Amino acid sequence: MRILVTGGAGFIGSHACAQLLRQGHAVAAVDDFNDFYDPAIKRANLRALPDVEVLEGDIRDAGFVEKTVGAGKFDAIIHAAARAGVRPSLKDPQLYIDTNITGTQNLLAAAHRAGIGRFVFASSSSVYGLAKKTPFTEDMPLPQTLSPYAATKIAGEHLCGNYAHLYGMRVVCLRLFTVYGPGQRPDLAIHKFTRAIDRGESIPQFGDGSTRRDYTYIDDIVQGVAGALRYEGPAFDIFNLGENQTTTLSELIAEIERALGKKAAIERLPEQQGDMPLTAADITKARKLLGYNPRTQIREGIPKFVEWYLSNR
Repeated sequence: MRILVTGGAGFIGSHACAQLLRQGHAVAAVDDFNDFYDPAIKRANLRALPDVEVLEGDIRDAGFVEKTVGAGKFDAIIHAAARAGVRPSLKDPQLYIDTNITGTQNLLAAAHRAGIGRFVFASSSSVYGLAKKTPFTEDMPLPQTLSPYAATKIAGEHLCGNYAHLYGMRVVCLRLFTVYGPGQRPDLAIHKFTRAIDRGESIPQFGDGSTRRDYTYIDDIVQGVAGALRYEGPAFDIFNLGENQTTTLSELIAEIERALGKKAAIERLPEQQGDMPLTAADITKARKLLGYNPRTQIREGIPKFVEWYLSNR
């Protein structure tokens, strides 16, 4: 297949590109190389993948999207481009709405007009908000999200559902649970904590350390993405991609300390608005229908990340 990966220069997108190349697909990557974090990191991600065709542009630009998708002769789109992060979305919600909602609409409309039959959307565990029941299942009611970022992701899912229902496009939404691993964005907690502990700097701990996350290793995520591309079920479906275990913030810091061989200096801060107290994925559906089988638990994944960090700092 010839596949377009939006956000292809980013952490998840570039790993997806690499996996698709290994599987023999032709891959093109769209990215605007914005300055949310150092664009040089993103450009380096794609330089390491010389067989990926790079298409620079902004998914908010409907004309660019229409031209790129219309001329590309793609069989499928993996839509990983987004303004990411809960806390930054509190500061600039309009940017998140424009990119994550309008940008997704632009891609779906262009894909429909180009006759592209498969669309995989990278959603987020943040859509579960204050869900009371754990672990989270895909069929749970979602009455309240906690941040503009989460709201834009659930809006993206609904747009995907519209196109599947109205036009028969095969769309899979993947709710990703706290992805980490080599190449992780420098603004994310595991990377920030590792860097600070390595340098002897204090790390911010929001709350008492009891918040829990379902941390998912990047290799497991791209395995799930590949499964979504092969999926032959209903025209529209949703899957959790998590590791099927939770880790407290305090436990996470301890794992990083163990891997680095250094102790953390912790700056204790109040809980942050918009943060979810718990994420926990039920991956039964993805195991059964996508062949999803996560293999890397946090105790093995953190040393792998730290090894990459020490080799690239």
